[in-house]
Amino acid sequence: MQGARFFTDASIADLYEWFAEETAPSSPIWERLCRWIARTPEIQRRLDTLPGRKRQPNVFLGALRYLDGPLEPGAGLLGWLEDRWDDVYRVATTRETQTNEPGRCAVLSPVIAALGERISLIEVGMSAGLCLLPDRYGYRWRSGDRVIEAGPTDVTVLDCELRGPQRLPCAVPQIAWRAGIDLNPLDPADSDDARWLRSLVWPGQTHREERLAATLRAAAGEPIVRVKGDAVAELPGLVARAPEDTTVVVMHTAVLGYFTREHRLAFERTVKQLPVRWIANEDARVVPSVREKVPEWDGPPSFVMSLDGEPLARTGPHGQYLHWL
Repeated sequence: MQGARFFTDASIADLYEWFAEETAPSSPIWERLCRWIARTPEIQRRLDTLPGRKRQPNVFLGALRYLDGPLEPGAGLLGWLEDRWDDVYRVATTRETQTNEPGRCAVLSPVIAALGERISLIEVGMSAGLCLLPDRYGYRWRSGDRVIEAGPTDVTVLDCELRGPQRLPCAVPQIAWRAGIDLNPLDPADSDDARWLRSLVWPGQTHREERLAATLRAAAGEPIVRVKGDAVAELPGLVARAPEDTTVVVMHTAVLGYFTREHRLAFERTVKQLPVRWIANEDARVVPSVREKVPEWDGPPSFVMSLDGEPLARTGPHGQYLHWL
């Protein structure tokens, strides 16, 4: 994952060539379209009018799906954009990249469960709050021929491959209170918010889209405290609202890459001063205190999960594997 300045400073051609590489393993449709955009000045000129972080490929591509636009490169897409650019611009500038991947709970749950019997869970960058519901999902962790199953069996079951030396037992945490902060919290019961989140799933990832739809339905109506605002400003007050007889856990996943470097440093100073445990599941480069502690890695694209600034594991970006360090 690239940092915020890459999205604001790189050329459109470089942005879409990068995203073509990112999507190549799992979404040939996005790879093909992004490579075409990277060599088509006519569409690049339009995309370059998007402001700041809105130049991120995910935003435009999400808007394209949200508006049922054509997903194949060529004259048809150029003509459609000629007619619908005002709508594309409106969606892109009023929506955020808020991919809410419940599969990440499969790598987060063992760490959260190890921190206490009653957890107050706070998520920074909560989107619709699907990762605040780790106790509502079933799990199937696999290690070779060994299978560990936990959680309810009549709900969405999350699969995860275990790798590396076992660090913590696989368990489902007990969540007593849940809350989140976001610049634009989404409501899983709102059809328009749900449509946007489905639009952010890459074409071809049918399993992820089906899982997202199911978990959005399950999350509708869950009692979650939603706070709209900046993480650094709002986190201390939200921590103070947590029930006293609980362990307060602050977590975030694939969020800090959207912060400026200065904002990341301010966030880390804030969270370290609070009476909380801190789980980060982010790109290896974006958490200042973790970056220099991460061992070399020659595996597939991954996040680094850390606890209180100490790296624990490499994780699949969508929770598909948990590789203990």
